[in-house]
Formats: sequence, structure tokens, C-alpha cells
Amino acid sequence: MSTVVTPRITSAVAARVLAQLRHDHRTLGMLVALPCLILALLRWIYDAQPAVFDRLGPALLALIPFTVMFLVTSVTTLRERSSGTLERLLAMPTAKLDFLLGYAVAFGAVAVVQATLAVGLCVGLLGLSVEGPLWGLVAVAVADAVLGTALGLFVSAFARTEFQAVQFMPALVIPQILLCGLFVPRDQLPTGLDVLSDLLPLSYAVDAMTRVAQGAADTVVGMPAGVWGDLLVVGAFALALLALGAATLRRRTA
Repeated sequence: MSTVVTPRITSAVAARVLAQLRHDHRTLGMLVALPCLILALLRWIYDAQPAVFDRLGPALLALIPFTVMFLVTSVTTLRERSSGTLERLLAMPTAKLDFLLGYAVAFGAVAVVQATLAVGLCVGLLGLSVEGPLWGLVAVAVADAVLGTALGLFVSAFARTEFQAVQFMPALVIPQILLCGLFVPRDQLPTGLDVLSDLLPLSYAVDAMTRVAQGAADTVVGMPAGVWGDLLVVGAFALALLALGAATLRRRTA
């Protein structure tokens, strides 16, 4: 098995994953349509309180891609291993990181479609108030989806079944949702929890999305001040999780 990342192999893995998704209509629907349905439901709930939707909408544009990609990626990777596909791939001159990067690229491409549809729905039909650039919302949503993909790939190394992969969600995803600022502003969290919030990547993803939605007079390369720093943290976490996933990836489930 090769230990060197090869762009040709990475792109081949990404193409194979995209081909599988194209024929898996249920998974594709979950990736593309489900975020839009959840956001539409939220807008319906707060139909008489549009200001509440303006507050929660940007955070959910960060949370939903992260959560959906985590679930789909972790389950799909477990399926690859249990079916023997992963073992056959790694028996060839394919680095583990080629496999993981291929998945990240494929789901990142899906995330572009997912984020574009979700942002278009929120701004065009649901009336979400956005002061910053719309492309900024899409960029942050894609980064959040890649983060969820990387976490799902990392978790799949420790699960033996698809059910076990889903069980990691209460441990790794829900605490981040509770501490990301969606329910209580992060600067108002109790002592200790505010420090923990600063250590979790989803906090920076929500901060970035909120900054873009609120806009700012000071911008850096078209983005409100602070957004690029948040995205840098999210990207660093994603790369670290991919590296750890490559180090712990097993060919098959024991």
C-alpha cells in the first residue's frame, strides 16, 4: 500500500463516490433536499417572528451541513469497509489519505450544491436578512460540510457497525451544537463551558456564518472582519481530523 498521496488516485476515489451518490437517490435527497426542508420548517414555525428566524437561520446554515455530512460519511465509510470495498482499494497502490481526501473532495462537491440551494432558499424565498456577501454564506457552509465529512471519516475508524457510527453523534456532535452559541451566546456561557466552547470547531463555524449574515464595515477580501480567521480554524480542524483518520483507518471491521 502506498504512503504517498497521488492526485490522480484521489480524484478517482472522488469520482467513484460521486457516481455512487448519483445512483443512491435516498442519500442524495438527504444531502441536498433535507437541509432545505429543515430551514423551510423553521421559517414556518417563526412565521410571526421573522426576527427570530434571522437570528437562528445563519447558525442552522452552519449546523445542518456539518451534521448531515457527519452522518452520511460515517455510515457510508462503514459500509465500504463491511462490504470489502475498502480492503480491495487499500490493497492497490492507494494511500489511506488518498481514500479520505477523495471522500472529502466528493462530499465537498455535493456541499457546494447543498449550500447554494440552502442559501438561495433562505435569502430568495424565506426572507433571511443577510448584510454580507451571499457567496460568503456558501463558502462557510461548504467549509462546515467538509468539517462534518472529516469528523465522520475519523469516527468511522472506531465503529464496527453503522449503528455504532451513529452512536458517536451524541458524544461528538450534540455537545458542539449546545455550546456553539445557538441557544446561549458564547460569551454568556458559564465559566468552564465558555472555555470548552472555544475548543470546539463548530463554534467557529457558527461564528463565521453569523458574521457574514450580520455584515461589517471592515472587510478582508470581501468578507467581514474575523470570518477568515474562523474559517482558518475550521479548516485546520478538518485537516487534522483527516490526518488522524488516515492514521487510524482499518481495512476491514474486526
